[in-house]
Formats: sequence, structure tokens, C-alpha cells
Amino acid sequence: MFSRRSFERFCALVLSLAATGTLVEAGTCDIYASGNTPCIAAHSTTRALYSAYTGALYQVQRGSDGTTVNISPLSAGGVANASAQDKFCASTTCLITAIYDQSGRGNHLKQAPPGAFHGPEADGHDNLASAIGAPVTLNGQKAYGVFISPGTGYSNNAASGTAIGDEPQGMYAVLDGTHYNDGCCFDYGNAEISSTDTGNGHMEAIYYGDNTIWGSGAGSGPWLMADLENGLFSGLSPSNNPSNPSLSYRFFSAIVKGAPNLWALRGGNAASGSLSTYYSGARPSVSGYNPMSKEGAIILGIGGDNSNGAQGTFYEGVMTSGYPTDATENAVQANIVAAKYATSSLTSGTALTVGSSISLRATTPGYTTRYITHTGSAVNTQVVSSSSTTALKQQASWTVRAGLANSACFSFESVDTPGSFIRHAAFGLTLSTNDGTKLVSEDATFCPQTSLNGQGSSIRSWSYPTRYFRHYENVLYIASNGGVHTFDSATSFNNDVSWVITAGFA
Repeated sequence: MFSRRSFERFCALVLSLAATGTLVEAGTCDIYASGNTPCIAAHSTTRALYSAYTGALYQVQRGSDGTTVNISPLSAGGVANASAQDKFCASTTCLITAIYDQSGRGNHLKQAPPGAFHGPEADGHDNLASAIGAPVTLNGQKAYGVFISPGTGYSNNAASGTAIGDEPQGMYAVLDGTHYNDGCCFDYGNAEISSTDTGNGHMEAIYYGDNTIWGSGAGSGPWLMADLENGLFSGLSPSNNPSNPSLSYRFFSAIVKGAPNLWALRGGNAASGSLSTYYSGARPSVSGYNPMSKEGAIILGIGGDNSNGAQGTFYEGVMTSGYPTDATENAVQANIVAAKYATSSLTSGTALTVGSSISLRATTPGYTTRYITHTGSAVNTQVVSSSSTTALKQQASWTVRAGLANSACFSFESVDTPGSFIRHAAFGLTLSTNDGTKLVSEDATFCPQTSLNGQGSSIRSWSYPTRYFRHYENVLYIASNGGVHTFDSATSFNNDVSWVITAGFA
């Protein structure tokens, strides 16, 4: 346990190193070990969580040939080698296939298997995350987080050293506080080993989102809560804790910890400042939560029964043996702040100008006279030229707008139907009125990148970054490279998702 003097010295070191732009000498797991609550699982795609760690952080698999590569830190205790990933994934797609445990216990996270809820893969597994969906920088160095879309999830149902029954444990995670929904359940932490709901108190995990079915905090959310199975708890009451605030930090430090008849929620801005305690006290009085019956599996992005309708972004997180002190967690927060998480560009390649009119031409051989158009609400491709009718030219023209859900990307408004935008629905592209809802805004936000075939740009869905604008039998979809749908076929994928952006016909 830190003494007050030791903690003050550590914070002084953090501030000194942060001022020079250098990562702190001690990683978050070194800090937990000093507090006698060592990490038994340590996961991050952005950096090492031990000062001496040089091993693999995560693994990516590329779509062109199915081969994999491990991504390690640039140096001991340092930031992930994002340039190695970029080189490996050039001109193809890449998925995150494993997030390695840095603790030495082998508690790696891999594709979640079928549970009470089956995943969308053909064998019932959950989807894997795009390797490029969540770019960030740490102290100015590029790295990638884990962007979880609905249907995506990771787990380890045979973890070692995790808390069982009513044993104490601690957890923290650094999340994107602006990426969430009300689906169940964007979690990180301790869950059932069977991927099924085995009863109250069989989980203890960090939850982030604005689901109100079981519990809530102040305002409209999102909130940090604890998923204890069959309940998202914001405090002692099963329903509401007015001391648990709605949150809006771009980078959010989330903490859940539990011990016999004791648990706490703590959180704060991962880019600056200190932690706040939203709840600390007795377990909920509802039957099954005191004592707890934790089972010790580890999940990311899903609930304990593989409920996979949620979304969120994960950058780093750990689980500990024992109940960490507030002082230890305060030192961990200082370490996170000193890492200087910051946003990074979501787009590359062709620059788009908000307010301009554009057209998008296919590059697939045999289809290069076809442009993205719409017929009513159906988005498709048609042959368009200077001699086409005025109506068709207008249908093939799109006004570039700042992304409705994320201004770092773009939305495409119909020239001939102002107020209507290209959006995805059930992975098909359609023209839809902007009704101002969160879902429509997210479905209508897209991020152009350097094209996969070297011509023009490929246009990635912001909310499903494994999926790109693709023409298939002249109909437009957001498609993944080799997924379960016919329009996900790997054949001609790079050509079909690459578009030359020109000035609009109208």
C-alpha cells in the first residue's frame, strides 16, 4: 500500500515526466503491484502496462492472405508500434484477432464464442474488431484502440488468477466516453465461464453506456455502472444513483472494484485531473449479490451471456488480485494522464471539402462508367455521363457535410433531396431523412481513407469500421472483406470498395 509520502513522490515524478513528454517510468501494473494488488490480467493495444514489458500487445490478421502479425511496443514500457501494423495492413483490411495479457498469466482475449446469444459469424462466434477503427496518439505517438461495434466481442473463459466467488478484485479501463449506446452490454471484466447467464452476482465488470433497463445515474447518461449479472448497478439502489453523473469525457478512466459486502465506482477524465468516487459502500440488497458468486472469465465488449448489442471503444484495462486502495488508483490515474491520450485523424487519402458537391465513380474493371446514385430511397450504381438527364446527374451528386455523429468524418447529403443522407440499415445503403437521432447520425457517418486498390478512396463506415461502401450487383452495401453475407465476398473486394471522387455532376 502507498504511504501518503510515497504517493506524493510518485505524483511529483509523474508531473515531471509529463512535462517532458515522456511516459512515466512505472506502468499501471507496476503501481498496482506496489499497492499489493497485482495485475492478474493486463490488456492494451496502445501501450505496455509494465515498465519492462516488451512482448506482444495484440495480433492483427490481414484480409489479403489471412496471415497474422503481433504488434509490440516500440520500446520497453512504451507505445505500440503502429507503423508496423500500417505496413503489414497496407492495401488490405486488418482485424484484431488477439489482445494479449501482459501479466504473464496467459489471460489473452480472443474472439468470443457462442453463448446464450450467438454472434453474427457463421459459426456463432462474435465479430472481430477493425484494426484501424480507433486511432489515437499517446505523447504524440500513433496507436490504435479497439472499436467495438454491435456484434463484436472478445473473451477468455479459462482465465487464471481472476477472482472467484466473493474474492476481492479491482479493474480499470480507459474508454472513449463519446462512443456508446443503450445496448447490452459494453463490459470489461469478470464474467461467467459458460457465456450464459447463471444468476445474480455471477459477474463483476465495468459497464459503460446509457442503458436504463436495470439502473441509471443522474441525467440521461452515459454512465459508468457495474454489471453484476441481471443488473447494471450505479450504487446501492438497483434503480438509480443520483450521485453517479452523466459523462462526456473523450477519454474516460473507469474503475469498478469489489470485496465482501463492499464495492465502488470511480472515474475521471483520462486526459487530465483526478478521479471522483461515484459510489463506495455496501453491496446491493437484492438477493444474490452479497455474497458474490464471481466465476472468473474475462470479457470485453459483451455481457456475461454474450449479449452483444452494445458498442464502445477500449484502449487499455487491467484486473487485479485484491481490492485496490483509492491512493493506488489515484496513482494509476496520474499515470494514465501522463500518457497524454489524444485524438488522431480518422481519414486519409483524398481530402474532402465540407459544402462541396461530389460524385463517386466505381473503379472495378467493367464498371468504371458507373457512379453511386439513388432511385427513390435505394442507393445503387448507374451509368452516368455528361449526356445523362439532369435528374440522373442530380441523383449521382452528393453534398459533403461534416459527419453527423463525428465531425472528423463526413456525411453525404443528396443534392436532389436536401435533408436526406446516405446511411446504412441492415448493412444496405439507403437514402434517409436526418431525423436527428443518435442512430441515424451514426449510420450516416463515413470515413474516407486511401483506397484499397490504389485508385481514389475507400469509404469506411464510422460505426462499423470493418465495413466499406461496396457495389455488388449494382446495389450499394457496407461490406466486410470475407464476411457472412453474399455481398461480403472477398472476390474483387478491393476494387469494389474503391471509388474515384470527382466534382459533382450537379
